[in-house]
Amino acid sequence: MDNPLLLIVDDSKMSRMMIARLVGDLRPDWRLAEAADAAEALAMIEHEPPTLVSMDVNMPGMSGLEAAGRIRLRNPDIRVVLCTANIQDAVRQAAEKAGVHFVAKPITPESVSRMVAFFEE
Repeated sequence: MDNPLLLIVDDSKMSRMMIARLVGDLRPDWRLAEAADAAEALAMIEHEPPTLVSMDVNMPGMSGLEAAGRIRLRNPDIRVVLCTANIQDAVRQAAEKAGVHFVAKPITPESVSRMVAFFEE
């Protein structure tokens, strides 16, 4: 993957900043973009499809699960990871059904390393 674009989607600015910093430390060549909610993310993807998406689940408006499903339908090559504190089995199963990977919060160097490893599989 040469200079992939990672879109970080989370309604928490702190979460977006932490993911961006940790990914930047691990993969300084990756380009990063941020969206505060699913609608903003979907609009950004229409304009410039990213290579990778880190998506929170619980956000105002559209859920990350619904947005991930829409992304996968329209852009099946985009790799999506749900990065969420919502670790219920139903969420994990819905993520699997949508063809996306799941990484549990909190955002730590370890959880971001797992996300990066999935993106590079």
